[in-house]
Amino acid sequence: MSPESVRANYERIRGEVGPGVTIVAATKYVSLEDLAVLAEAGVEVVGENRAQDLEAKHARYGEAFRWHFIGHLQSRKARTVNELCELCHSLSSETAAKRLEIPALVEVNLSGEESKSGVPESGLEAFLAHYDDVRGLMTMPPETDDPEASRRYFRRLRELAERYGLRELSMGTSQDYRVAADEGATMVRLGSILYQG
Repeated sequence: MSPESVRANYERIRGEVGPGVTIVAATKYVSLEDLAVLAEAGVEVVGENRAQDLEAKHARYGEAFRWHFIGHLQSRKARTVNELCELCHSLSSETAAKRLEIPALVEVNLSGEESKSGVPESGLEAFLAHYDDVRGLMTMPPETDDPEASRRYFRRLRELAERYGLRELSMGTSQDYRVAADEGATMVRLGSILYQG
């Protein structure tokens, strides 16, 4: 992974998704040392999945990026996320909602997959009442080789956001970010496609 290749990928994807979409560089598999490459490449926003990795990475590169939390949020990790991040993409439990203090997106499980976190669509309205600073919604469609298969989930999330007057939509990963941008994503969470050389 080189700063030049990351910068080229970053700029190309920015051109594809447009200026209204924030690229969140998913750093789950990015080593502490490789974060320097992202900083040099001009990446502005990083998203971490694990609170303990967030602490280690933020300790070294806190000023280099804006930090988002994109992994499953456990209530006992909320304090770390509150201290280090500007946004949590994955609020989905009432216990975490009681401890979180930063702006959040509510994760909605639209596919009904038991392996995925998220509030079921049927419980979204009630869940929104548990947190005062919800900025939008996030979803993870089923894994697929066909980006078009994700479209209906992204469209549904946008409809739900519109229904509840929420502006931010975190949807789309390396496999389907173009479709997500088509359907109104304001943030895409990208890993491998950014880092390939």
